[in-house]
Amino acid sequence: MDECHLMSGDICGYGWGNCKERRTVDVLNYRDRQTYYGAVDLFSQQLLIQKTKTADGTQTLNFVKYLQSQRPNSRLILIWDGASYHRGQEFQDYLAEVNHHCQDNARQIHCQLFAPYAPSENPIENIWSQVKNFLKRFHRFCKSFSIAKRLFELFIDSHLFTMPNLNHYDAFSHLF
Repeated sequence: MDECHLMSGDICGYGWGNCKERRTVDVLNYRDRQTYYGAVDLFSQQLLIQKTKTADGTQTLNFVKYLQSQRPNSRLILIWDGASYHRGQEFQDYLAEVNHHCQDNARQIHCQLFAPYAPSENPIENIWSQVKNFLKRFHRFCKSFSIAKRLFELFIDSHLFTMPNLNHYDAFSHLF
């Protein structure tokens, strides 16, 4: 599980041109951004995403509740980075409430942190990278940020990405 912050600068592409001529790229608003929360199901290899205004403790908690609604009566293991809002008090209180009646090895939600600054360990980061590279290749169609967002969502909804090798994470399935 992780967040992706799609920003207007992500749609910039690369190209060849005469080095003696200055080229400019019009960006209407550098502050345009859209946040997506995403998670990959280790077993079904399904990608679950949710669009939010920002990434914070409240939105993280909302996304975890969304994951629970998508997998009712299932226990979840969240493998993610150590962002402060993943460890915030609001989320810790929720974990305590959800896992309160559970034995330690049978928690409803178990959280496992990746090593700091190790995005290569997180399979969703691979997908975010593929989507942003897709946008860069098709930057000429992104006349506005709303078009870039639609292309981002089309790429995800159409499963135009390749799923990362999830076999590396089989060991986590034994936590349950």
